Amino acid sequence: MTWQDRFSITEKVALVTGASSGIGAEIVRVFSQAGAQVIATGQSQKRLDALSDETGCAAIPADISTLEGCDELVAEANSIHGRVDILVNSAGVALVGSVLDFDPADWDRTMAINLRAPFLLAKGFAPEMVAAKAGKIINISSQTGVIALADHAAYAASKGGLNALTKSLMTELAPHNIQVNAICPTVVMTDMGRKIWSPPEKSGPMIAATPLGRFGEPVEIADMALYLASPASDLVNGALMMIEGGYSSV
Repeated sequence: MTWQDRFSITEKVALVTGASSGIGAEIVRVFSQAGAQVIATGQSQKRLDALSDETGCAAIPADISTLEGCDELVAEANSIHGRVDILVNSAGVALVGSVLDFDPADWDRTMAINLRAPFLLAKGFAPEMVAAKAGKIINISSQTGVIALADHAAYAASKGGLNALTKSLMTELAPHNIQVNAICPTVVMTDMGRKIWSPPEKSGPMIAATPLGRFGEPVEIADMALYLASPASDLVNGALMMIEGGYSSV
């Protein structure tokens, strides 16, 4: 097998959640360029249609904050190609604020999208992966699931839970030749990232504490996802891939 083959996902079927924008949309672009048959899902039909026109991906609008939405997504995605080889749980919300006045409804929404949905989708797609004796599950987590960050209690708890879920799924699915890993980025300059981190008084201290001295770009996360989706990463399992410019090392 050549190095090109080891990094190829040609003819693999990949489902990417949160594909309406940001990291999810960039993963769809990179996976499509790498030859995968991509199914993009998100809540914005308009953005999904534009992404489909750009990349040729299939588009499924879905609300994965509900149990029914997750079940419907699994059924519809499986009906397109008959299987999903690569599941990328990229959908997420970052509802931040002091714990002193944080709305419990925002806590519930954060957990539903950031933690429960990845569990339900893994549960839904895993049986076919087990039957095929092959599969990849990639969870887009955050460095905030590993290190502390003020005003991020709900987000950090959801991502810490996602990291634990990643390791637990790995132990159960590894005997079936399924790899489950998480990517833990720093702040990424998506629309959501800019909304929260654009003020210099907020971004300045974070960048100053990052040895590389900058935040991330969506394509850098997508490239890591491509590695984890490819045969090149077959020995990588249960890993929390820190891609944060060294922030958590100092």
